[in-house]
Amino acid sequence: MTAKRALVCGAGGFIGSHMVRRLRAEGYWVRGSDLKYPEFGSSEAHDFVIADLRLRESWEAILDEDMDEVYQFAADMGGAGYIFTGENDAHVMHNSAMINLHAADFAVQRKAKKIFYSSSACMYPAYNQEDPNNPKCAEETAYPAAPDSEYGWEKLFSERLYFAFSRNFGLNVRVARFHNIFGPEGTWRGGKEKAPAALIRKIAEQPDGGTIEVWGDGQQTRSFLYIDECIEAVRRLMESSFPGPVNIGSEEMVTINQMAGMIMKIAGKKIAIRNVPGPTGVRGRNSDNRLLRKELGWEPTMSLYDGLKKTYPWIEGQLWKSLRKTA
Repeated sequence: MTAKRALVCGAGGFIGSHMVRRLRAEGYWVRGSDLKYPEFGSSEAHDFVIADLRLRESWEAILDEDMDEVYQFAADMGGAGYIFTGENDAHVMHNSAMINLHAADFAVQRKAKKIFYSSSACMYPAYNQEDPNNPKCAEETAYPAAPDSEYGWEKLFSERLYFAFSRNFGLNVRVARFHNIFGPEGTWRGGKEKAPAALIRKIAEQPDGGTIEVWGDGQQTRSFLYIDECIEAVRRLMESSFPGPVNIGSEEMVTINQMAGMIMKIAGKKIAIRNVPGPTGVRGRNSDNRLLRKELGWEPTMSLYDGLKKTYPWIEGQLWKSLRKTA
């Protein structure tokens, strides 16, 4: 039996590199493509093409006519320190939109049998996320549209792009809205890291009794999903007949200060929190998994604490490696 063939775009990134590993484990032949190789190890792709996916000629080189599945994770993105300052808006919108315009176009031209697009919970309206204790993020609440960032607007545009190509050209699409995916091998410093990685790094750097800074009042709420469960959900969506969009996230909502407390417990440290002004995004966001349960008959089960417990030692190890290099 011939192995299925898959193209993973953004394979040098956090989620993409984990997807390559999963597909290899399932017996797929995998091509990865990105501007860079994975930061924290070699790729497990059979073929890895360094390419700028904003360019048409890159897609001509990577997407063959016999590709069974395409996973489109490539995007210009980062944490709150990158997305909410306003300084990167033009790059975020232009770069990601160009990637998705080419992805949809070439998926039709090269007759890709199925394509997955990773959207984001950032596309939900800010007006439904003002109450940190009661955010509304069910899939049907997306309109009237009012994302809190240009990153969210681009994600919403690209969702509509893929579904338009589905209606007009028969493109077989799957779309999921990710809610804060974290875990080992994710960016943990440099300004593009997400909240779990940033807090783990800050706490790992501090001695017992030290102090860390947390942006905002720390009462803003979010949910966070461990990487393995994200990958499982995407694979289940691809194997289903449901096109989406569907939330992929956890329903365990915590404040940022509460998450910092969990990490301190894992680290065995008592650290003071100093809340300081900084970009925070909406006041509250939580995955609503009712549609996920209905369509896939599945939902995440790992607690945030258990996911952080798996992630802390990895980031701590990376931190000590970097300190040894500079010593």
